[in-house]
Amino acid sequence: MNALMPTLDGLGLRARAAQLRGRIIDMCHAASSAHLGSSLSCADVLTAAYWHVLKVDPAHPTDPLRDRFILSKGHAAMAIYAALAMRGFFPEAELATYNQDGGRLAEHPPANQLPGVEAATGSLGHGLPLAAGIALAGRIQGRDYRVFALLSDGENNEGSVWEAAMFAAGQRLENLCAIIDYNKWQATDRSNDVLALAPLADKWRAFGWDAVELDGHDVEALARVMQKVPNGSGKPVAIVAHTVKGKGVSFMEDDNNWHYRAPTAAEVALARAELGLS
Repeated sequence: MNALMPTLDGLGLRARAAQLRGRIIDMCHAASSAHLGSSLSCADVLTAAYWHVLKVDPAHPTDPLRDRFILSKGHAAMAIYAALAMRGFFPEAELATYNQDGGRLAEHPPANQLPGVEAATGSLGHGLPLAAGIALAGRIQGRDYRVFALLSDGENNEGSVWEAAMFAAGQRLENLCAIIDYNKWQATDRSNDVLALAPLADKWRAFGWDAVELDGHDVEALARVMQKVPNGSGKPVAIVAHTVKGKGVSFMEDDNNWHYRAPTAAEVALARAELGLS
């Protein structure tokens, strides 16, 4: 494929992550939508993916040799829409139509509507099974693409995640990578108080995965680990990315009210100033 994969340095990646967060905040305010904190926590993962790791070409979004990225935590749709638009999959002006009647940018990613969106997600627990099937199909077809699935930590409550984890390990799908946005919150409570997720990386290892824990806001570290998939272990890779909900804006960080709140115009201005954006 004619892959257009920018390889920004650390400074460039951090600047792009700040720009991505600004886009997300603007979209949330304009649409009075939910899930801002969840979108901000995964912005560095998306930055590493779309500006350093993924072999994708916005001009040929259905190229059969492309890498696949599935946003299993579909409630963070603002994040992937902004990333795709900024990478040129569709015009950035269309971000203004997010969650608007008649638009393509639904509150959760739709199927067969937007270039770059690989699957309809939002019902948690579906993204990893889809990713495992796509990874297996690639091996059967002799194609060397990779498949990345971004999960929420609360999504690890779903039995379908662990069924897919066992399947992927059993099939030795080393072209598959699950990234867990471990921001420690679910909709109404701390993730580890809802179900006993910790020690999460050990659970993935017990299911036969090569699990790595890292700072989910260290965009360079994310890029390094993701770029090495497959890593030679013969196993699928799980990245347990320790993140902060609402990351990047001090008055949003680790405040679960931003799971449902939308910022006011004044809060948008404060947030953009903190991010170093005009």
